[in-house]
Amino acid sequence: MHAFILSFFLLTAQAANAPQQLTVTDQGEAVEKIELEQYGLSYLDNLFINQDKLKILLDELDKKISVEPKNATLNKTGEIVEGKPGIRLDKPKFQTLFSSSFYKDKPKKIEVPTKSNYPRVDTELLAEIKEKEIGHYVTYFKKGNKERSHNIKLATDAINNYVVFPGEKFSFNKIVGERTTEKGYKKAPVIVKGELAEDIGGGICQVSSTLYNAVSLKGIKIVERYSHSRSVPYVPPGRDATVSWWGPDFVFKNMYNQPILIRATSVDGKMDIGIFSSDAAELHSSK
Repeated sequence: MHAFILSFFLLTAQAANAPQQLTVTDQGEAVEKIELEQYGLSYLDNLFINQDKLKILLDELDKKISVEPKNATLNKTGEIVEGKPGIRLDKPKFQTLFSSSFYKDKPKKIEVPTKSNYPRVDTELLAEIKEKEIGHYVTYFKKGNKERSHNIKLATDAINNYVVFPGEKFSFNKIVGERTTEKGYKKAPVIVKGELAEDIGGGICQVSSTLYNAVSLKGIKIVERYSHSRSVPYVPPGRDATVSWWGPDFVFKNMYNQPILIRATSVDGKMDIGIFSSDAAELHSSK
């Protein structure tokens, strides 16, 4: 576990309107100066802490030291890859230490308290929900179209191993994210107002459409889905789900009493999506 040190220096300079920028380092090194007096309420002779400024400090410090946990996943052979816990600022402990230091006359270094941030999907949960396939769908594409195949692979990787908990919604746009050249997406054919054109991320509608057909189950509620303005060759008419970052999204809700796992692959012109869950999975609610 990394140790984070925060240096407090009691200075007499005029209080700023916002906390000074923080620089947090690990390996026991000190961070940049923070003037405690700027967190006082000046009209009360600094007898009380300005809670608004302290909240900004807490949020900024949390962002700088936080390490996101990694969920357990399945590799290409179906074996479980164990997840890893992350760390976060222990805000209640920090506030106690901050208040104690605020009212003392001497500068003081304190170790910033952290706490473990455990992944939502651990090995035990993944082992339980990976066995029973409840939905499956396959589509095909021309692997010779390298740009389109590349985009399909990126979007497939983004949704692979994703777990949707009971009552949660899955948003394709949110999970896959914006399709940009910075993320590796390339220009490929897309349908715009009934006409073929080229745009960044062309081809990913095949991923969303394959997923739509895979989750067309009794325990899945389709919340948002739009069809293309013309038929597409990879799914039957009316069975597609077009998506666009600034436009349509594909959203569904897990109505089962158990989490569901999305397993998606894109290899040699074959787009394959399986939906898995626990043996105990059953319809939980129709709302």
